[in-house]
Amino acid sequence: MGIKIISSGLLTTIQDAGRFGYQKEGIIVSGPMDAFALRVANLLVGNEEGAAGIEITFLGPKILFEADHLIALTGGELSPTINGEKIKMDRPIFVPQGSLLQFGAPGLGGRAYVAISGSFTLPQVLGSYATFLRAEVGGFKGRALQAGDQLLCPGPTAIGEKLLQNLVKDKSNWVQAAWMPTLRLFPHLEPQPTLRVIKGPEYKLFTPASQQAFWEQEFTVTTDSDRMGYRLQGVPLMLNEPKEMISSAVTFGTIQVPPEGHPIALLADHQTTGGYPRIGQVITADFSKLAQVPLGQKIRFQEISLEEAQYLYIQQELRIQEIKQAIGYKVRF
Repeated sequence: MGIKIISSGLLTTIQDAGRFGYQKEGIIVSGPMDAFALRVANLLVGNEEGAAGIEITFLGPKILFEADHLIALTGGELSPTINGEKIKMDRPIFVPQGSLLQFGAPGLGGRAYVAISGSFTLPQVLGSYATFLRAEVGGFKGRALQAGDQLLCPGPTAIGEKLLQNLVKDKSNWVQAAWMPTLRLFPHLEPQPTLRVIKGPEYKLFTPASQQAFWEQEFTVTTDSDRMGYRLQGVPLMLNEPKEMISSAVTFGTIQVPPEGHPIALLADHQTTGGYPRIGQVITADFSKLAQVPLGQKIRFQEISLEEAQYLYIQQELRIQEIKQAIGYKVRF
């Protein structure tokens, strides 16, 4: 027994860490938009960091639990409730059979993640459970979850079972842990964030005015955006002269500029290569901030060095390790 989708929400998919090792064959990584949030959600229920969870976009689904489960919600604040009662993010929650998880008005951030201890019983495709919608690959039947879908869950992991024992005395009602990892360990989400960026390989091909505008102006995330990339609207960024580009490697956070001058910030379902000039690269430590920006909001870019980006990445990974150690402490005592 597992869960049943009562209503699907705007876009609800199964995602894990991603489908790695096949980009040379043109197969994308896909995976979560906010990988940090999914990793923490999994840790909070005793799963491996990269286990499959549910990615929820802006307007959440209604989920019926057909068995007792230990869950955690992380990422954007989408006003979650269980049986009509508000629940808190970023902590283990026991949900008894028959409970209904649903979401309300979006608050800060645009994507939330639900991890269930033991994850789901689903087939892997090329070693991953990630849903790639355009290719109809992975996840649940290669598509977004729909009303009536039922997903099997194998039951809690050994660590999840210990977390349950510490949390639940009476299984007649849902209960959430009183503790959570300290907030300083989480990315600081902002409605209109400034994202830190290193210069891209083709940065020098842009006019001085466009280079200046890239760092100084605001860009609006247009509604013509999806899991592949955010299309950004602002003052057009222009090259010094037209240039034919050979397709080159791109990744999450690469900022390409098509001929009309409006940048595209690539996201989880980005292609493996691109033929547009790459003016910048959002640093890994800011991927969560980028992924959580709602459509219609504004962003800015701030230049930092490669060395600073590497330092911030290491600090982020150390925060993950702190969370892992804190959960390990809860299991031991």
